[in-house]
Amino acid sequence: QVEMAESGGGSVEAGGSLRLSCEASGYTESPAYMGWFRQAPGEEREGVASMVFRSGKTSYSDSVKGRFTISQDNVKNTVYLQMNNLKPEDTAMYYCAGPDALGVPFLGETFGYWGQGTQVTVSS
Repeated sequence: QVEMAESGGGSVEAGGSLRLSCEASGYTESPAYMGWFRQAPGEEREGVASMVFRSGKTSYSDSVKGRFTISQDNVKNTVYLQMNNLKPEDTAMYYCAGPDALGVPFLGETFGYWGQGTQVTVSS
């Protein structure tokens, strides 16, 4: 059974930073990529960042490019999301995501396994 275990998140003022972590378990083979999505109240879930482990290729939504950085610890099937210069519009539930060929597409990859979510709140 695939599980995505997230940690991090919290409340910060605008301009602050937070770091999210996520470890994947239960895959028969190590996942080739992982990513982060977010969902604000009343909004659809949207992709934020993804990383292909072997190549190191990273992808970001336009709204976070230059402020967020996704990185990996592939020994532990873990990804991190470093979020800098946070804005109130970044407030959302953030979800770690793992590969699923039939899942939700985001910038060339598809995701279908989700963590329970971790709340990020940015105050102005």
